[in-house]
Amino acid sequence: MFKQIDYTMVVVSDMQRSVEFYRDKLGIPLKFQTPDWTEFDTGATTLALHGGGVPATPPPTGDPTKQAGSCSIGFNVEDVEKTYEDLKAKGIRFVMPPTQREGEGIKLTVCIDPDGLPIAFAQAIAQTAAN
Repeated sequence: MFKQIDYTMVVVSDMQRSVEFYRDKLGIPLKFQTPDWTEFDTGATTLALHGGGVPATPPPTGDPTKQAGSCSIGFNVEDVEKTYEDLKAKGIRFVMPPTQREGEGIKLTVCIDPDGLPIAFAQAIAQTAAN
């Protein structure tokens, strides 16, 4: 019935600011940009921005990764520490430093986009069997 996710659409409050974030700071290649719809080249799945969004208020917990009904974008990277340092140097705000996730086989870091959407970067870590 379903084969794969075709696109992920992020509603943004300021198209130009968001394009600059995803293209210039994260380094994702731009396919095309209009005032209302922008697409990035992210492989088999398209990352799209849809303009006209209303800025959200922060969730009551202050943690954007815990708000019900929200989602996040995740990328696999070869070196999560390097990704973290490189993006932090570009002024990107992180809500989770690189953290090894016990039992998940990954090291993960999470930043937020200009509208507060969490974006995760994960590096696969070899797991050892418990003896």
